[in-house]
Amino acid sequence: MGDLLADYDVVGAFFMTIKLTLGGAIGSLIIGTVIAIFRVSPVPVLRGAGAAYVTLIRNTPLTLIVFFCLFGLANTLQISLADPNSPTSLADNAFRLGVVGLSVYHASFVAEALRSGINTVPPGQAEAARSIGLAFLPTLTSIVLPQAFRGAIAPLGNTLIALTKNTTVVATIGVAEAAYTMRAMIEFDGSQLYLIFLIMAAGFVILTLPLGILFTWLSRRLAVQR
Repeated sequence: MGDLLADYDVVGAFFMTIKLTLGGAIGSLIIGTVIAIFRVSPVPVLRGAGAAYVTLIRNTPLTLIVFFCLFGLANTLQISLADPNSPTSLADNAFRLGVVGLSVYHASFVAEALRSGINTVPPGQAEAARSIGLAFLPTLTSIVLPQAFRGAIAPLGNTLIALTKNTTVVATIGVAEAAYTMRAMIEFDGSQLYLIFLIMAAGFVILTLPLGILFTWLSRRLAVQR
């Protein structure tokens, strides 16, 4: 094991996985919150747009979305998210496009988690807010969404864990995260296959197990008492 860890930057690969997870989590939370608002909006067009986004994206393979980000946005449309004059522009662009793909895909799951949280808020609270003159958006942001986030902690935690594991898909566009490094390890040190799998599995357990424990504790700690 010591030779493998010395020959390959396993720690750096998992650090890249963490960066992808953090970037994807922030992006999917922002997009997912907007889509969740669309889903419960009183405007039929917005409700339809939110439903279409969730239905389309959730049923599209993540690999296809990530490939589209690189070959559709970068190669075909020539959209670059990195400084073209930088010596690491290709790697930076692949990383950022990978974050975009992860964010867009997991936003559909975040939106549904938040919508389920919104459904746990008693309708009387929104009605009381409207009775004192609050419009839909202030009612949603000040009263409904704070409670919805508390009610959706468990499914949001599951989405974050799934996002952490799904970062392996970004290896297909050349981002040097854990799965990319594992592929190189298998190619050049295939005789130690079981040890390679053990190292990678242990790495993902170390990343995801504390998340599961944390979100389980938060869901109990912040549960809304009815």
